[in-house]
Formats: sequence, C-alpha cells, structure tokens
Amino acid sequence: MRHSFFSLAVASAVAVCAFASCNGKEQQALVQTDDDAILHAWSWSFDTIAANMKNIADAGFAYVQTSPVNTCFVGEDGGMALFSEDGDSVKGKWYYYYQPVDWQIGNYLLGSERQFKSMMDSAARYGVKVIVDVLPNHVAVDRSAVTARMDSAVGGADKLLHSKGMEPITDYNDRFQCTNMAMGGLPDVNTENPAFQKYYMDFVNRLLAYGVSGFRYDTAKHIALPSDPLDSLSERNNFWDVALGREAVDGVKLAVPADSLFIYGEVLQDKNVKEEEYAGYMKLTASNYGHALRHVLEEQDYYADSLGSWHHPSPGTKLVTWVESHDTYANAHESAHISDAAIRQGYVFLTARSEGTPLFFSRPAGSTRQNYWGNNLVGARGNDEFMHPEVVAVNKFRRRMHGQPEIVRAGDSGRVVVVERGTKGAVLINLSDGEQTVSLPSALPDGNYVDKVHNSSFTVNNGELSGKLA
Repeated sequence: MRHSFFSLAVASAVAVCAFASCNGKEQQALVQTDDDAILHAWSWSFDTIAANMKNIADAGFAYVQTSPVNTCFVGEDGGMALFSEDGDSVKGKWYYYYQPVDWQIGNYLLGSERQFKSMMDSAARYGVKVIVDVLPNHVAVDRSAVTARMDSAVGGADKLLHSKGMEPITDYNDRFQCTNMAMGGLPDVNTENPAFQKYYMDFVNRLLAYGVSGFRYDTAKHIALPSDPLDSLSERNNFWDVALGREAVDGVKLAVPADSLFIYGEVLQDKNVKEEEYAGYMKLTASNYGHALRHVLEEQDYYADSLGSWHHPSPGTKLVTWVESHDTYANAHESAHISDAAIRQGYVFLTARSEGTPLFFSRPAGSTRQNYWGNNLVGARGNDEFMHPEVVAVNKFRRRMHGQPEIVRAGDSGRVVVVERGTKGAVLINLSDGEQTVSLPSALPDGNYVDKVHNSSFTVNNGELSGKLA
C-alpha cells in the first residue's frame, strides 16, 4: 500500500514528516487532547496584527497573543526602538508597555482603543481568538507617572501599593517578599485592595466586551495566593478569586465564565513557588521544560536532557509550552543564539504532542544570531517563521490528530525523534545537521508513505518505520 499524507514539510535543516493512516478507522481509545496553538505576536501593533490575521489563521494558529494593551509609561521621549543603548540616536525599549500607569485600553507603542477594536474585528472575521497580556502586579518604575485617575480610583495614592511595595525583593523564594515587594524596581501594587480590584476588573470586562478570549498574567507568581502571608494593608489574599470570577468585588465580576476563556499565568519555576495552588486557578507556563528542550536542541541529542517528564507538578493539560519566550529571547538572550531552524525543531516537537498548549514566539523581522533586534522597531511584524511550512504543517497535524494518544520515540543516537499519535499519524524530527537513517518501532499501518513536499519515501513494515531524513 502507498499512503499519501496531509500536512507535512521536510527541509534540509529540520526534517518533519506527518503521516495519515489509510484505513480511516478511528482509534478506539481516544484521550482528551488540546488541539490549539498560540502565536505570540510580540511587539506587533494592533494594526499589524489586524493586517496579518489571515496569515495567522492560514498558518493554523487558534490564538494570537498581544503584548500588553494598557496605558503605559512613555519612555525615552516616546521612542519606538525595540531596544536602544544609552546614547543611541534612535530611542526606545520594548518593555515600557510592561510598566502600567493606568488600566485603560491603548498605548503609544501598540495603538489606540479604536485600533484595538479594529484588530478584534479582524480576529472575528478570520476566526482567530485573542489573548491579551495583562500585568496587575506592578506599576511603572517611575511611580509619579501613574495617572491621577488611577490613584483616585483605588482610594488615593497611598492605597495603590503594598506597605513595602517600594522596597526591592532580596530573596525571591521568600513568599512575603515575592508577593509584596518591588520586583526589578517595579513598585508592587496592593492587588488585595478591593478598590483596585474593581478598577482592574472594569478594564478586563471592557476587553471581554470587545471579544477577547483569554489572558496571560505576567509575573503571576508575584501576586499572592490565599495561603500566602498577608500584607499589613490587606484583609485577605483574594485577587485570584476575583480575577477568575469566583468572587465579585463591589458588584463587579468577571463578565463571562472563566472556563470559557484561555487564562494562563507566568509562574516561572523556582523554589517555594506553589505551582499546584496556582494551577487551581489557571494554566501555567512550563519554564523548566522549555529550558530542557533548548538544551536538547543545542546538543542535537534527545537524550541530553529529560523530555519524558514535564518538569512540573501539574499535568501537561495544565501547561503552556514553548521553546522560547519573549523573556528568554529579549532579556538575558538565553535563547536568542539558537537558530531559527532549531527553534522550529523544538516547536514541531511540542506541537506534535497531545498535551500542553504550544506557543510560538515571533522573533523580530530581520533578526539574525548576530543581530537579535533585527529591524529594531516596535509595532512591526516579526519575521516569516510563523508561516514556515514546517510550522503550518505541524499546527494542522495537531488539529487533525484530535483525541489520539501519543508515543514519543528516539533513535539510539538521540538524533532522530518520532512523535506518534495513535495509529493515525506521526512526526519525525532530525535534530542533527546531517542525514539520518530512521529505523524505529511504529504503530502506523504497514505500507509506504510519501512526503509530499520533498517526495521522500518512508516505509512501515511489520511495525518498523524506516527511511532517510535529510
């Protein structure tokens, strides 16, 4: 028998093959799977996202994640560079939109509320759901930049911050410091203040009224859980119960059921982080797994680290997975040196799997491994990688494999990885720079399989998958 297959790509640097079995019979024991993927349109303006919504949909992404849309600190005279060194004639830094000064929609970096609405209209037209990055934990480094409207709304300037909210954290594993003191110089908001909660939830509900489908909570581990130590200004740690719609505050409640939204928190893993308690409220970032995957990619060896475990106390169904995030790329450049091809290898691996919601980070347009900032302009579209045939293929493969359980196999050398989904499909990844011979067990039906992109042939015979990966 000769089987053609539906969504596939093979390139010289990254070899990926997706198969569909020919018999059309459904797998008997289907499992709960997450079929969606997220494009992180990092630093794209609202207009840019809107203009590319068809590309996003055609690439197979269910969600697009924006950068923070809130009113933010205007840094460096409103410069629009992604990053500039002191003394540069072109000014700007991407992270100013992570410094809120008010909870209103629109900022100078990404666009106005009117432009945000136009973006949402475009998303609805193409069936793409929107996740907004939100950050109620802190305000701008320059505390005086917070608007008088916001200070007034929370009961006065003295009610906005925790009692030690201007003091820097010295021990990030101390839960009182972590949730009540300034992280990276950013004053820590008294998120337990009911007046602040109401003001913030009004903002969230305005976003939902425009059709927003989810939220990423930045620095989520710095917002207290019910079990955490109380600040002297707080009566109880109930922010997450309010934010997730379990409680109303002064008559205001999350406008839609939380389980109808995609909500996840940046809970970077460390000692004493309480991942399991956070997971009771939302999905979480799998930061340790991303680190392990990057190690595998750098070593070109599946066995260089452990990818069998999620490196997390929560199951994969509760995790957002990535090869890299905007922080690993743009802050310490922990991942910025890794080639685009290797990033695709990692993304294909994550997306072929049955659990975890994979996120693809959009690197700046024109970026190279020598020039991480590329065209160095906030608002511009990232590079073309999100539309690469390998990315598109695996996004569509993921959806086609709905309900199919997974088996991950690797060759003895660790250079070839296969992710099989029941008897319905498989993805092959060549982690090395050279051609690899594939000879691995397989649950696919016996027959010949053809890669439609490069016309490569693979065979399954008596439960053995064989062929060559470029």
